[in-house]
Amino acid sequence: MYRAKAKFTGSEQVDDIRINFIDEVKWNGKTYKKNTLSFQAPVSGTIYGTLFNFRDQQKAMKEKFHEMPYNEPPIRPVLYIKPRNTINSHQHPIPVPSGKSGVEVNATIGVIIGRNATHLTKQDALSYVDGYTVVNDVSTAHDSFFRPAIKNKARDGFCSVGPWIIAREEVPDLNQLMIRTFCNGDLVHVSNTKNLVRSIPQLLAEVTEFMTLYKGDMLLIGIPNNAPIASPGDTVKIVIDQIGTLVNPIIEESTIKPGGAL
Repeated sequence: MYRAKAKFTGSEQVDDIRINFIDEVKWNGKTYKKNTLSFQAPVSGTIYGTLFNFRDQQKAMKEKFHEMPYNEPPIRPVLYIKPRNTINSHQHPIPVPSGKSGVEVNATIGVIIGRNATHLTKQDALSYVDGYTVVNDVSTAHDSFFRPAIKNKARDGFCSVGPWIIAREEVPDLNQLMIRTFCNGDLVHVSNTKNLVRSIPQLLAEVTEFMTLYKGDMLLIGIPNNAPIASPGDTVKIVIDQIGTLVNPIIEESTIKPGGAL
C-alpha cells in the first residue's frame, strides 16, 4: 500500500494513512472501504493557481499574446489565488451560480509544500514538496486572462481537493502522469504532465525566485485548454495516475440553503 495523508470529517488534523488506489484505506490500524469514509480537503495554506503552463493552452493564446493588453508572451509563471472560500472536498457538491448553465472543470495536480521554500533550484525543488493531490480548479467561462477573474474563479466551492495527499516519494516520475476527466462516466478530457511548459521542479524554482511558498501552501501546476463543462445533475470524476481519484456532484447554487456549508 502507498503512503498518504488525509483529513476526515470531524477531525482537526491531517492523519497518516495507507491506500491501494482501488477502494481500501488503512487508517489507525484498521482497513476501510474508501466509500465508507468522509473526507475533508487536506489543505490548510494558500492555494496558488498557474496559467499557461500546458502547451495547448499557451498555443491557443499565441496570437492574443501579441495584441493589447498583453503585447508579448509571459516570461514568468502567471499566478492567481484560490481563496479559502473556494476550498471543497471529495464527494461534496460543486455549485453552479444562478444564471449559468454549467461550470468549467479544470483537472490539475496540487503540489503541497512541506517546508518553507524560497530561491529553490530545479535540482533541489522536490525536496521541499510534501506530496501531491488531485484538484478540480473550477471556474465559470471567461475570455480575458488579463484582468483578475475573481468572479469567475473565486466563488464558494470552486476548488475541490483530495481525497488525500500522496507522499512525494510514491510518485517517482512526474513527467508522464495522465490526467483524465470523466462526466457521468464518459471520458471528456485527457491531459498529461509531459505537455507542461515548465516541469514541476522548474515551476517551483521560478515561482520561489520572487516569492516564498510556506509549509502547507499548494501550487497548482496549470489548467488545460478547452476545459469541459459540467451542469447541474452531472457527476465529475478526475483520475490522475499514481495520485488518486476525486469525485464531485454538480448542483444548482440555488438549492443550497442560506448559511449552508458545501
